Amino acid sequence: MASRLPLRVYYDLLSQPSRAVLMFLKCTGIPHVERPVALRRGEQKSEEFTKLNPMQKVPVIVDNGFVLTESVAILKYLATKYDVPQFWYPRDVFLRAKVDEYLAWQHLNVRLHAAKVFILEVLIPNMSGQPVDKVKLNKALTELNSTLDVLESMFLKNQPFLCGEEITVGDLSAICELMQPLGANRDILKDRPKLVAWHNRVRSFVGKPFDEVHSFLYQLRNKARL
Repeated sequence: MASRLPLRVYYDLLSQPSRAVLMFLKCTGIPHVERPVALRRGEQKSEEFTKLNPMQKVPVIVDNGFVLTESVAILKYLATKYDVPQFWYPRDVFLRAKVDEYLAWQHLNVRLHAAKVFILEVLIPNMSGQPVDKVKLNKALTELNSTLDVLESMFLKNQPFLCGEEITVGDLSAICELMQPLGANRDILKDRPKLVAWHNRVRSFVGKPFDEVHSFLYQLRNKARL
């Protein structure tokens, strides 16, 4: 019988979806081998990595020869295949549907708008040497604030986590996206006590892996403070 190879995860800590997958692996204890891919150095364009993901994006997992891209698909796969508590991605059809609802919505909302703020405030200035475009940034912040309103009123409401009474992969995906503007020392949750309390619950539940996967983002924040 052939021996089973350890699951490999390819990631970059500056990638929000990568952090969500890595955090899930760490806090559930799924055995894995970490393979960092430095996007800023173009390592995703290597021949080896392009064979795994022709889109040249992270994260990617390889599970005993099975290759999977896209963080949402990866999170669902890991939670379904491996022996992890079922609250992460519930088997109950109604609870699971609420998780799927958030994960479908977030692509063009939380992900898009939080990432845009980071791109305008960190990536473009660092790559071009030009100052932040204040007009575009203010527009992006307005769009993000509208998204946060919906996140609070439609998803979080008065429950402890986004999809119900227990933490799910939806919370991991969301928190990693909402942490991204911190790279410019911008805390987008600070004036929203309901989201701050949710952030603290997620961070407390995840424990040490939360700060581990956000270590590079913290470095950017500290640099922005200078």
